[in-house]
Amino acid sequence: MEPFIVSARKYRPQTFKDVVGQEAITNTLENAITHNHLAQALLFCGPRGVGKTTCARILAKKINQDDSIGDNEDFAFNIFELDAASNNSVDDIRSLTDQVRIPPQIGKYKVYIIDEVHMLSQSAFNAFLKTLEEPPKHAIFILATTEKHKIIPTILSRCQIFDFKRITVKDAANYLKYISEEQGVVAEDDALHIIAQKADGAMRDALSIFDRVVSFSGKNLTRKAVTENLNVLDYDVYFEVTRLIQENKIPELLMLLNKTLALGFDAHHFITGLASHFRDLMVCQHKETINLLEVGETAKKMYQEQAMDVTKEFLLKAIDMANDCDLKYKASKNQRLLVELTLMKLASITFDGEKKKSDFIIPSSYFKSDIFQKTAVASIPQEEVIDTIIKSEATTIVEEPISKVLESEAGKTQISQKSEIKKVDLNITSTRVSGLSISSLKAKKEHEKAKISTEDHIELPEEDFEELKMQELWNNYVQELENQGKKILAANLQADTPKLIEKYTIWIELPNSTMKKEVEREQSLMLNHLKERLNNHSISLRITINEENAKKFAFTPEEKYEKLREKNPALDLLRKEFDLDL
Repeated sequence: MEPFIVSARKYRPQTFKDVVGQEAITNTLENAITHNHLAQALLFCGPRGVGKTTCARILAKKINQDDSIGDNEDFAFNIFELDAASNNSVDDIRSLTDQVRIPPQIGKYKVYIIDEVHMLSQSAFNAFLKTLEEPPKHAIFILATTEKHKIIPTILSRCQIFDFKRITVKDAANYLKYISEEQGVVAEDDALHIIAQKADGAMRDALSIFDRVVSFSGKNLTRKAVTENLNVLDYDVYFEVTRLIQENKIPELLMLLNKTLALGFDAHHFITGLASHFRDLMVCQHKETINLLEVGETAKKMYQEQAMDVTKEFLLKAIDMANDCDLKYKASKNQRLLVELTLMKLASITFDGEKKKSDFIIPSSYFKSDIFQKTAVASIPQEEVIDTIIKSEATTIVEEPISKVLESEAGKTQISQKSEIKKVDLNITSTRVSGLSISSLKAKKEHEKAKISTEDHIELPEEDFEELKMQELWNNYVQELENQGKKILAANLQADTPKLIEKYTIWIELPNSTMKKEVEREQSLMLNHLKERLNNHSISLRITINEENAKKFAFTPEEKYEKLREKNPALDLLRKEFDLDL
């Protein structure tokens, strides 16, 4: 029985053409050898398993080849490999520099490959500096490392640096397909792509995983076998999760999560994989970005089909929610609840709750009330009518929908233009709402619309009137407010005597902005009162603020005391004598 050789060793590249995913570096090295531009100190840096040591060995072999020596010669005596992780002292470097002086017995160059060079000590680096800067003509140093930032700058400045990149999923999958064909293994494309993704850019790791999975499944490599052996979540799980989210099935989602956790998967791994799944669906929605999807052809078709069933807005919200859960996961004390809550939110993105019925059932007594007469005449939208009904105290229910009843009742109602104008004004201004609310904005808009329409089509009377007559009616209206219990508004209107300016403009001066806002909120009713009794519909109100007059209307206890003390200074002595307080 022949001993088993792992694929990473068995299929180690022997030429630059066999190196996977590093075409830029291999082409540069080949051209440097061809044109005799090769530096004597090279630094290969990059992630593990991407071909640094392999390229160093190929380079060491290639520079010694010529016509007189066969291609099968490995030049073992010309290549010296030193593991800096275990030989990192000054004595090891001094031993190396002593060997450098001896020329090669065969070939042109001696090549010294120092792996994991960042592990050398500071003193070893310093001992190596002079030899690295001025080596003999027959010596070439190739340094390899995964952590370039740990090498001192004086070493970096003496080397020609080559940065090796991570192997892409596509390149790794293609090379694995070549290896499986060499070994007679029938492998699905999706299975090879999963192995390539799991390797995370390292070709050596990909080959190691490939050997493990082949040992598990034999000569037939399926996606199911790979996901089961590598303990990764299959695409089908995320396709099912997305479908349940779209259908707003929260109980099924929680059961699927529970089933996934029972198989030994981590909830954090589940939510990060779901975020990646949403990202892949987003990528599939555009022809320009579909090449960014690193999966097999079968899985790509599944992604494209599901991408057609989801909207861009949903995917943006879903990615944001899943990413937010990922960020909060480690800090959460109840991590499973966090993931379950995220799934509930995702399932609620496309769920609007119970939709409002267009045929809204309303009380029958409403159509006999004054509220309906005003709203029907004013042509207020149906949404506002419904809102008014809900706030009313009627309890009787009718079976006819509002849309039909409004049409029939509004058709029976006959009101003259003059009374219609009054009712519109009364309906809009009588309801007190917040100045910052949506209702107030709607009411203001309706008021302006009604005002414009009446001004355009109806000529209103504009009889002249005297200022004394206006002041008399003003005082009568204030007295009515006091009788109704609106004493604050009445006091505000009595803060100044109204004056007639600019023909039909009434002007009052108030001490502060609070009083001004209160008066402005109720000015429509007051102006209607004056317009009807003075028979002039062009009357307007102008309000200004004069804070100097404020002290005429409101005194604090301290201000009262100061005024009295000015008139009688002895009052201050009296307060101190009896220890009085305000």
